[in-house]
Amino acid sequence: MKHLMSGNEATARGVYEAGIKVCSAYPGTPSTEILENLPQYKDDVYCEWAPNEKVAAEVAYGASVAGSRSFCTMKMVGLNVAADPLFTAGYMGVNGAYIVVSADDPSCHSSQNEQDNRLYARAAKIAMVEPSDPQESKDYVKYACEISEMFDTPVLYRTTTRVCHSKGLVEFGERTEHVAPAYARNTRKYICAPANAYLNHPLVEERLAKLEEYGCTTAVENGLNKVELGDGKVGVITASISYQYAKEVFPEGTSFLKLGLTYPLPMNLIRDFASKVEKLYVIEELEPFMEEQIKAAGIDCVGKELTGKMYELNTQLVRERVLGEKTAYKSVDVAPAKRPPALCAGCPHRGFFYTLSKNKNYVVTGDIGCYTLGFAAPLNCMDICICMGGGFSAGMGMAKSFEREGVTDKVVFGVMGDSTFFHSGMTGAAEIIYNNGKMIPCVLDNRITGMTGHQDNPGSGYTLLGDPAVMLNIESILTSYGFAPVITVDPQDLTAMKKAVDDAVAALNNGEHPAIVTRRPCLLLKRVKHDLGMCKVNADKCRSCKSCLKVGCPAVSLENGKAVIDSTQCVGCTVCAQACPFDAIEKEEK
Repeated sequence: MKHLMSGNEATARGVYEAGIKVCSAYPGTPSTEILENLPQYKDDVYCEWAPNEKVAAEVAYGASVAGSRSFCTMKMVGLNVAADPLFTAGYMGVNGAYIVVSADDPSCHSSQNEQDNRLYARAAKIAMVEPSDPQESKDYVKYACEISEMFDTPVLYRTTTRVCHSKGLVEFGERTEHVAPAYARNTRKYICAPANAYLNHPLVEERLAKLEEYGCTTAVENGLNKVELGDGKVGVITASISYQYAKEVFPEGTSFLKLGLTYPLPMNLIRDFASKVEKLYVIEELEPFMEEQIKAAGIDCVGKELTGKMYELNTQLVRERVLGEKTAYKSVDVAPAKRPPALCAGCPHRGFFYTLSKNKNYVVTGDIGCYTLGFAAPLNCMDICICMGGGFSAGMGMAKSFEREGVTDKVVFGVMGDSTFFHSGMTGAAEIIYNNGKMIPCVLDNRITGMTGHQDNPGSGYTLLGDPAVMLNIESILTSYGFAPVITVDPQDLTAMKKAVDDAVAALNNGEHPAIVTRRPCLLLKRVKHDLGMCKVNADKCRSCKSCLKVGCPAVSLENGKAVIDSTQCVGCTVCAQACPFDAIEKEEK
């Protein structure tokens, strides 16, 4: 029987079938669903949400050293956080298999850049495996485990948004149990002191040479690297989702070298394939990762000058850019409605940003999460957003700059969510206290990891498996650091929210170290009983001042000069009612 599955769902099945026993991750689109689909195998596979990607990579590596096959997942920017343990693990090697998933996001569908993490495999000198469809997403996990143990190396399991989320038919196999060897201390291998690291580097280079030979032989025999010979006129070297695009676009008779083991590249196999075709193309997204290495080996090929270095490919683009075949478009006169992203109706973050937006001397350093949308019109309440944890640290830098430059009319608010605080915000909070930062850290606690689809975190009180867990208290942590006063407020109470901000600013100007925690559960959190209702506009009272529109709620609009509220979206949070100066908006219970 075959099953319709996404690449992420199939990868989770592959984890089960490969005999992996320990899995850790931090959620990040497009990788999140892999771990979300593992609890069904909890009798055989331990799985958890870690506070951040570095912790996840270290947990999985520790399990590998103990002898278990292990696995961790993250989106591509998460690998930046986990790079430290990954690079050193590459020097030390493994005991049980150690697989690290990097889910890349060409075209920045849900990411702040579109870095190509294939470059990490080369920099860390580790093996890399890339599936191209859901069936391979499942099957290649087993191959990755075999490669990891055979060559004593971590394996970077690189996917992309389209591989993660595309669906296809998947044929299941049985679980192969992995028996961990008896644990024995090996300080020469697993303590990477400088002297040991120095001796390990030659072993790493020898390993890469053996992996390259494996890619030319065994990887061809088991189908990880696949040669499809045609009439010899045109050949295509490709991998991952680009294989699917090229396979659909190039004409019958085209030869393909489809690579699943993409680092190190099997150069002898590539050289042999190139000798059998007249014209050679390399089709890959983003960086010319394969193309540059192939050209450096003296093999003539064509690639990025046609396909380009930016954004994801698709069949239409490959057809136009490589084959020169223009697609016939049909023009339509009706323009689609523009709907920019916005905080959900009833989002608890709205009251916080609305309050800060009223003072143009407030500088808001933001972070990665739902609340990043506080930057958008009409709230326009964010000055910078870099990466997870940067809300506090970048704010510290701006505050210090204002001090040095003699700027006295600005107040810096560093903003992040509860999950991000546990991910990488606590070190930024320590930075503010330790170096006497004149800024106000704010944690927007909606009781869940909201942006990636409601995954639990150390402050939610539950594990990935739904088991009760210790709920870390943000106020206690901030207090233990030395912040005072630590002000907790319901952000949908605009009067209380303004008082909290005013009190924090007054304390800051008094030489204290205030912090703000806004607390209200995300409205989409199912395990919480929400006080729902619906707001309605009294048209007779409405003066068309548009104050209600300034809160940026998608449920509020203007018709015939009067405010109206969409009853299908409104949840009765009353932020718009509190913003109305004429009491024209009233709440009705549902």
